[in-house]
Amino acid sequence: MKNRKFVRVLSCSLALSFTVFAGISAPQSSTATEAESADGDRESGELRVPLAPAFSAQQLTALPEQNWVTNGGTLFNQRYSPLTQISRDNVAGLKGVWEVHLNSAMETKYRGEAQPLVYRGVIYVISAADDVFAVEVKSGRILWRYEAKLDPEINTVCCAWTSRGVALGDGKVYLGQMDGRLIALDQETGETLWSTQVEKWQDGYTITSAPLYYDGMVITGISGGEFGIRGQITAYDASDGQQVWRFYTVPGPGEFGHETWPQDSDAWKRGAAPVWQTPAVDPDLGLLYFSTGNPGPDYNGAVREGDNLFATAIVALEAKTGTYRWHFQEVHHDLWDYDAPNPVVLFDLEIDGVMRKAAAQAGKTGWVYILDRISGEPLLGIEERPVPQDPRQKTSPTQPYPLGDSFIPQFIPKELGGDNLVNEGRIFTPFWNEKVAVRPGNRGGANWPPSSYDPSSHTLYVCASDRIRHFIAEDDLSIPDPGERFRGGMFGSTEFQPENLGIVAALDMRTNRLVWRQEWKIDCYAGSVVTAGGLLFLGKKDGNMVALDSRNGALLWEFQTGTEVSGTATVFQEDGQEYLVVLAAGVRADGAGRGDSLWLFSLTGTLDPVEVSADATP
Repeated sequence: MKNRKFVRVLSCSLALSFTVFAGISAPQSSTATEAESADGDRESGELRVPLAPAFSAQQLTALPEQNWVTNGGTLFNQRYSPLTQISRDNVAGLKGVWEVHLNSAMETKYRGEAQPLVYRGVIYVISAADDVFAVEVKSGRILWRYEAKLDPEINTVCCAWTSRGVALGDGKVYLGQMDGRLIALDQETGETLWSTQVEKWQDGYTITSAPLYYDGMVITGISGGEFGIRGQITAYDASDGQQVWRFYTVPGPGEFGHETWPQDSDAWKRGAAPVWQTPAVDPDLGLLYFSTGNPGPDYNGAVREGDNLFATAIVALEAKTGTYRWHFQEVHHDLWDYDAPNPVVLFDLEIDGVMRKAAAQAGKTGWVYILDRISGEPLLGIEERPVPQDPRQKTSPTQPYPLGDSFIPQFIPKELGGDNLVNEGRIFTPFWNEKVAVRPGNRGGANWPPSSYDPSSHTLYVCASDRIRHFIAEDDLSIPDPGERFRGGMFGSTEFQPENLGIVAALDMRTNRLVWRQEWKIDCYAGSVVTAGGLLFLGKKDGNMVALDSRNGALLWEFQTGTEVSGTATVFQEDGQEYLVVLAAGVRADGAGRGDSLWLFSLTGTLDPVEVSADATP
């Protein structure tokens, strides 16, 4: 193994809310124009962080090359890079340029799930503790660090302490925190410019998604679907943090959709429908798109008769005002926690000889829902089909079935014992106060890890899990106090599936049919990015970063980082060199590796993979 100590950048001395890495002078006032290069700033001996402009819609929809300035690569959330320097032919030679230890979020409760942003030679990344870092591409030097200093008493985080990214624009870096605050930092120094309390964590609200910067606004959803919250998505003025508009994903009295909740109770006040991810935007249509989580309580429908809008749905709003335009509900009266945390992806494609504006979302159900993004109508057909009923659960008589292929199994076959199960454990099988096994389970299908889309082949790439779970409802359900869990039942593993399986699937969006699919003996739990070089990059919980051939899924490159890789990689170009940057932070699947590293890769890198063993932590 090559000597690595000269490229491992440590940040142990970073103890203030923003501190410049040892040996670098404090940031000076930046007068750099858009035309000036970050290289010139470095060569002058002064440290200047180039400030991002108030990005226009045109800038935010241009394919990312030198920069990657929004979470989805563009407002369309395609996570597609047009760069070709790293290709199928040479990706085997990809090595590490540097590895930076962030010294943040090292406890087992944290999981690093963020996607880095890049602007003019500086990488912006957030740790699972909501600490934000500005890192120089050339050297790996940490230019500044913001410390969130979260209250350790926060106990309303759903699944793990995490953040999925930051937003960038108008000279600021924006982050949502697990304490329910939205923060704007000075891009040059990391100092806090404004802070807005979106909702209180004590009431069950947290923020784990990356905000979206668009049209002078910062837009964020809210998490907390298991804590009796009322879901919402809110836009704030990027200059001062003042609220511009708010849309409640559970409509109240007098609002469209309220009739889908019980009219003789206030169940809508605890109806959940959180927004787990960064929205997409079509500036030409002026519409913003997002999908929502489960209704509340998760597993007991007896107290919330009706379809329960806008839970487990795709929703389109007017971006400027937050006014409702259309919705499509993927699961009516959801009982299985089949929420829709995967980001909505926008693209144009030809169907029956006509160019159509499409929106797609990969669900926990195992289907991709493909809609006309102007009207919300299905583009390829989605049929309402009868499903098994349980009157105690107030079940919906039908559920939507997209035409095409599911990317995960949706029943339990005989060889696993499915011949002795209720309804063969098929999707949408209802349950009450005795355990019923269902496939997919509540973590099956596509969870939060973002999908990616290749516009040249019209292929959507999905990272998913195949999990069988049993469900049971609580028939004695009490109304919780604010901040208390409100699930209305429970779930658990079954004997039918001894291990969790990961699925990586490619689907043709013109037909919604599988192009290829592969099964992993480990969860697939990281977002993907696809490139014009024919590569699909994604991380694994066993510590490996991999590149697959986007045509057929063949493994072309594998690099052991030493710890779990659940973040989504970013591809960009600097000084004619194509790079891949990814956050590897968390606990490796075998439990032996724990880390907090930001890795940069290129074809000229010299760092070899980390050597790991079951009894050694890297």
